[in-house]
Amino acid sequence: MYKSLIDKLEREEILSKEEYLTLIKNRDKCFDYLSERARAVREKHYGKSVFIRGLIEFSNYCKNDCYYCGIRRSNKNAQRYRLTPEEIFECACQGYSLGFRTFVLQGGEDAYFTDDIFCSIIKKIKSQYPDCAVTLSLGERSFESLKKLKEAGADRYLLRHETCNKEHYKKLHPSQMSFEKRQECIRNLKALGYQVGVGFMVGSPYQSEENLAQEMLYLKSINPQMVGIGPFLSHRDTPFCDFENGDAQLTLFMLSLIRLTLPRVLLPSTTALGTADSLGREKGFLAGANVTMPNLSPKSVRKKYMLYDNKICTGDEAAQCIECLKARVKSTGYEIVTDRGDYRYEI
Repeated sequence: MYKSLIDKLEREEILSKEEYLTLIKNRDKCFDYLSERARAVREKHYGKSVFIRGLIEFSNYCKNDCYYCGIRRSNKNAQRYRLTPEEIFECACQGYSLGFRTFVLQGGEDAYFTDDIFCSIIKKIKSQYPDCAVTLSLGERSFESLKKLKEAGADRYLLRHETCNKEHYKKLHPSQMSFEKRQECIRNLKALGYQVGVGFMVGSPYQSEENLAQEMLYLKSINPQMVGIGPFLSHRDTPFCDFENGDAQLTLFMLSLIRLTLPRVLLPSTTALGTADSLGREKGFLAGANVTMPNLSPKSVRKKYMLYDNKICTGDEAAQCIECLKARVKSTGYEIVTDRGDYRYEI
């Protein structure tokens, strides 16, 4: 029965919530076959290539107070920092010389960074490196703001929805944050023509297997170009500090399920997965992932962008990190390539 459901997915047929739930509940029995088919589908569309994104974590100031996040506004123990526009550009320059052709500007929702500042940074990067893509991960912004950033040259936008279930969302966020606003922002991004990335935590507090099945229907309905998932990892200075971490094996299962549900999606093997399991990123590629996001931020600030405890790769220089990562990827039979790594639309 499990094999027939997986084969149905591979034929790009739609599963019901109950069918997804059946697979999730019986994941131990079908894990090997699911990951095998996920690898086949990712290789059909992307071959053996793994795309790298240069992650520039430009600020850990944030106006929000999400219960799971180490840089939440209420965390008085966080060592706050923000990079200057010049420092951000220098990170991109270093990344280009190392073979990166996509830069991801990621930070907390920091009011210091206005539209004008971001537009200036984007234009400078795109002018210097016209063969590169710029991805933004700046949280929720107005339609007008997102439009300005797109017109300045931004190509992609990552905005994790965290959960598609409104009641679950309310358990993860304070009342000032709105489920509807998050969904509206995702719709605006699609309307503006961004390549859009969404995502959720696996094993987040109060998440059920039914929630995970709902996530698959949600992803199928909005058809994003990127999906970022990773296990929930607790941070000692948050309200969720005592919750159990998410399971790496379940995360790998969900990666494969997403690959078969969205065959052409850009799917990262995340730092969180590598933190939860020392071989997590390698296992992620074998589960259908085809993207990795090494850190290009200055070494002096990496330990300050601590969304969760024990985050890996906070001490290596960027060049050292990428060489290590190339060897790790090669051990799985895949290869890091110098490429923008755009989403491959169906022809």
